[in-house]
This record gives sequence, C-alpha cells and structure tokens, in this order.
Amino acid sequence: MQFLKPDKELMGGKSLFYTVYLYALNTKLLRVIILISLCVGCYFAPLSAELLIPMDITQSNHLKAYGIAFQGLKDQLVGKWLLNYRGGSFLFPDSNALAALCNIRGVRFETISSSQVASILSEIQEANMESVTLEKEPKIAVYIPPNALPWDDAVTLALEYAEIEYEKLWDDEVLEGKLNDYDWLHLHHEDFSGQYGKFYGAYRNTSWYQNDITVNEAMAAKHGYNKVWQLKHAVAEKVREFVLSGGFMFAMCAATDTFDIALAANNMDIVDSVIDGDGIDPQFNKKLDFSRTFAFENFAVRPNPFEYEFSDIDASDYSMLRGAEADYFQLFDFSAKYDPVPTMLTQCHTNIIDGFLGQTTSFFKDKVKKSVIILAEVPGQNEVKYIHGNIGKGTFTFYGGHDPEDYQHKVGDPETILELYKNSPGYRLILNNVLFPAAEKKQLKT
Repeated sequence: MQFLKPDKELMGGKSLFYTVYLYALNTKLLRVIILISLCVGCYFAPLSAELLIPMDITQSNHLKAYGIAFQGLKDQLVGKWLLNYRGGSFLFPDSNALAALCNIRGVRFETISSSQVASILSEIQEANMESVTLEKEPKIAVYIPPNALPWDDAVTLALEYAEIEYEKLWDDEVLEGKLNDYDWLHLHHEDFSGQYGKFYGAYRNTSWYQNDITVNEAMAAKHGYNKVWQLKHAVAEKVREFVLSGGFMFAMCAATDTFDIALAANNMDIVDSVIDGDGIDPQFNKKLDFSRTFAFENFAVRPNPFEYEFSDIDASDYSMLRGAEADYFQLFDFSAKYDPVPTMLTQCHTNIIDGFLGQTTSFFKDKVKKSVIILAEVPGQNEVKYIHGNIGKGTFTFYGGHDPEDYQHKVGDPETILELYKNSPGYRLILNNVLFPAAEKKQLKT
C-alpha cells in the first residue's frame, strides 16, 4: 500500500492535523472513525428517548398511572399530559427510576424515541388534542372529621391506592387559615348545613351518630359557636375564601349541595328544632341568597329531619327508578385546544360510565347555574352528574354519588378494594381532578 505523503506546498502553513488527516484517508482510518461515531451515537440514543404512559384500553392499571405521574413531578421531571391522545396519556423524560416504579406498580409504559415523540406531537397539532405541561405536584388536602362515619370516602381510597400523598385536616385547621398551605382540597362527605347528615330518622339511636353529635358540639363550643350549623357555615365560608383566592376544590355526594346550601343560608337557621333545639327562620326559603353559591340556584331547602334529603337539587330518586343496569352517564366532548380544563377533567378511556348512587347522586339541570360547565349528564334526563366552574381566581368541581364502583354503598358496608377496579373510569374522573392543578397555569384557560 502506498501512502500519500503531504506536499509541503499544499500544506502551506497548515498544522500537523492536516498530515494525520491525509494518512487517515490512505489507511481507511476515516471510515473507521465514522463507523465508531455512528456506534457511539446509537449507544447514547436512549438518552433522547421519552417515557410514554398510555391511558387507553391498553393500560394495565389506570389508577396507579396517576400516582406515577405525581412521582415524576415530585422527582422534578417536567411532564406532558397528552389530552385526547390515547385516553389522555402522560409523557415524561426517560427515567430509569420512573420506569422501575411502573414495573413495580404494574403500570404499562412505552419507551419511545425522539422521532416518535415528534410524530405524536405532530398528530396532536392536527387533531382535537393538546399537550399540556405538568410542572409540579400540587399539595393535596382532604377535609375529613377524625370520627369519620362508618363508610369510606372514594377520594381517599383513590389517593391511597394511587399512592399520592395527601394530608388530612378538619375544622381547627380550616378556621385557623391553614387552607392557604394547600393547592387542592377535597371535601369529605360532610354536611355543611349542620344537620349531621340527616341521619336522624334512621340512625339517631346508634353509637356512631351520638358520637358524631358529641364531637361536633365540642368543636363548635371550642370555636365560640352555640350551634353546630353555625360552625359549619363558618367552615364553608373559609373554603369559599380559599377558592376565591386561587384554590382548587373538589367535592362528592352530600358535600356538593350542602356546601351551597350553607353559603346561600349565610348564617340563617335552617335546622329543625329536633336537631338544634330551636325553631327555623319562617322565611328561610325566601331568604336564600343564590348570589353566594358556587353551582346551584333557585332551589328550596328541605329541613324535615325525617326526610333523607337536603333540598330539591338532588335527583337520587330518578336514578334509583332506573336501577343499576340502566343507570349510566355520558361525558361531554370538549375542544382540547380551546377548553383544556374541562378536557383534562373528562380524560378517560370511555365516555359512557356506569352510574352510582349517593346521598346526593346527581343534580337537576335546571338548578345548575348557567355559568357552570356541565362535564357529564344522564342522557335524555334533566340530570347532570359532574360539573365544574370558576369562582374568583380558583375553581370547583362537583361529582355526584358516593362510590363509582359500588352502586348503592350503604352505611357500614366494607370499603371498595380498588385492586379489583384498577381500570375504573368513574375513579379516573376523581384522579383527573387531583392532577389538574399540576398543569402549567398559563394553559389553564376556560
């Protein structure tokens, strides 16, 4: 083999590198260098890959997938919520730790290349889809009494199963202004009208009901209130302030309508003497102030202690007439690009969801304010199941019913085992709300 020797004139004042380069050409070394470079590039290619957590029917555990998303945010990974793409999938930078956690918790994921990511984002750009940035995990609080009545709460079940951290608080913390330490608040199935859940008729002689009275009366006295309903109205006001100042509030079952009832009553006595020892304001229904409520208007309060109903907002009777086999509700389809918030709250792998009862099961549509967004309704009926709205700088979401996987959950029934319902669409709606505050604020427009 002959070597091409460097010509001094051709080199001029060039460096030794030029000489090495010429020899490389003759010995095919350059080709070797190129081949090595390609191999090195392929070896490091996974560094530009990303982790996709699909949320369509291929997902093995939808509920725990939300916990994976929270852990990614907690690990300071900036994620994407791909609205309407494969059921509302999550996209995170490739992470060995996050992938390992998916394997441990039984969550299906896919490692995709940067070119695949580009293809997905291009598809999203051209369809009714959107990519929403997830910045930081929100701080979660659940308003729940220390003597929680003998039934479970769907939200706490969902949080614990998904392994999402949360803190419990009750009247002391709320009245002391500690709601400001949190981003998102769930109201346990509390009766903010101060009537002990209207369980007087059926359960007044049980030990748990008597204990509930004792605990609440002691709390009212501690904070200087003569009546429990006065305490609950004050707590509702504090929650209202939390939302007005930018908080995210979520409620289910009786916490939905009783919260608005307390706001509308505005320190007016609507509690029967059987419950609190004195009479009701005779003009109570005429004096309700609907300008103060979040979701409902033009409703009438039902103070009869033997009636298992707070007002004419609730449509439970109509749901029970349909029966479990015929009871279902349908999610609305929103524009992901123009209405990202309601789109986030309705992300699911199906838009038809089995109904479920509660003390407050659903809401009559004609009692819902026109400013409120209806997220899901019972087709062909004057019933809505799932609603959302803006109040001040914050938002609220009300979800009717008690337990999405127990059609008629009764007092004393065992709690739902979510491992048996890990792909529950009804529970997914709860976890959509928990993740919603993590979205980049500038994208939260409605």
